[in-house]
Amino acid sequence: MAEIKVDPVDDHTMVIPETEISAQKPHRTLRVASLDIFRGLTVALMILVDDAGGEWPMIGHAPWHGCNLADFVMPFFLFIVGMAIPLALKRIPSKGKAVKKVVFRTLKLLFWGLLLQGGFSHAPDKLTYGVDMQMIRFCGILQRIAFAYLVVALAEIFLKDAQSNDIAAGYCSVFRLYCWHWLLGACILILYLAMLYGIYVPDWQFAVHDKESAVYGRVFAVDCNVRGKLNPPCNAVGYIDREILGINHLYLKPAWRRAKACTDNSPYEGPFKNDAPSWCHAPFEPEGILSSISAVLSTIIGVHFGHVLVHLKGHSERLKQWIMMGFALLILGIVLHFTHAIPLNKQLYTFSYVCVTSGAAALVFSAIYILVDLWGLKYMFVPLKWIGMNAMLVYVMAAEGIFAGFINGWYYEDPHSTLVYWIEKHIFIGVWNSRRVGILLYVIFAEILFWAIIAGILHRFGIYWKL
Repeated sequence: MAEIKVDPVDDHTMVIPETEISAQKPHRTLRVASLDIFRGLTVALMILVDDAGGEWPMIGHAPWHGCNLADFVMPFFLFIVGMAIPLALKRIPSKGKAVKKVVFRTLKLLFWGLLLQGGFSHAPDKLTYGVDMQMIRFCGILQRIAFAYLVVALAEIFLKDAQSNDIAAGYCSVFRLYCWHWLLGACILILYLAMLYGIYVPDWQFAVHDKESAVYGRVFAVDCNVRGKLNPPCNAVGYIDREILGINHLYLKPAWRRAKACTDNSPYEGPFKNDAPSWCHAPFEPEGILSSISAVLSTIIGVHFGHVLVHLKGHSERLKQWIMMGFALLILGIVLHFTHAIPLNKQLYTFSYVCVTSGAAALVFSAIYILVDLWGLKYMFVPLKWIGMNAMLVYVMAAEGIFAGFINGWYYEDPHSTLVYWIEKHIFIGVWNSRRVGILLYVIFAEILFWAIIAGILHRFGIYWKL
């Protein structure tokens, strides 16, 4: 399903005609270094928040409303996917070939998503594999990316009105050229808001299927009978997932378990309070159906930034568009949140969350573009560029723990007596005499930097994992 190929240019990554950035031969293509770096930064952030977030909850996912560092990772990925779409599809003149390529890539993303996050892989801590099909998790990171990619890529193929690469540098010129994309985005937003605030959520009950839970097998009831609520137990996002996917196929350990209502250790994980609400024990799908519909908006915004890169030739014209839109989105999202109109919420993927995270993505990418493409400071970001050029490999091996799980399979006497645990305990935690600091440094140096070096070696030999 995935391919390891020796190829100096990855065919699905971000490329622009070389004549747009240099005066060399017109038919060659180059990768957009700033986008590779942004992708690499996002993968590095994912590893950091996943593996160090338990000790540093301020960088982990917000338990419910709010937005921590971890909550920027998914929308950054979707934004990057959106930017890549017009850059990749512009080289495929046939709509039929483009559709075939998009559908095939979507299926590969779905396959890897189910394999890695459906419950089959228990890496890195458990030396087992396999999943009860009655409990398989259908949704996940790659599945959401696959859905957003499919919708937006097909829109790019069929809704594009003009083929001209040169348009006026006016602020609204790119918007006008791709007005149907924005109409699609408006329809998605209206559909999402109508369902989020309009669907009636009845009372419901569930049995605890987490075998590590002290109340495994116990049945709880949740009182709702409401409409338009955005609290953990009674929102339309969770209701739709329970009805369509089935409650047995949802994520067993949602971030709300760290909420103050559930544990005295909040924002850290800990045992539930004796009087904790019943919903604290319930599963919830953070990459569910309705929230994934809203997530498409992040990709549509990313596509707009890709269109700007394709059509506008000057750095100043591009940056003016990107920075103005970035600040506009950021301000709109903050206003919606602090006026209590629409709270920031990653699990529900609210509109304010779309605005804040997309605006942040726009500004971060613009900053990288200035440093790399304007000021030529590429060497400062070489490790992130290497990760970005082999993002799938680093995601699978590091973020999903497959490599660590393989190493943990070779232990001495006890499954916890492995090279990974020894390095973590004696080189990092022991030296600093602090688990929190040791874990943070272990993730930065033994995971992120290590995989940056591996990706750099593979880049040196022109080897990339392609989907």
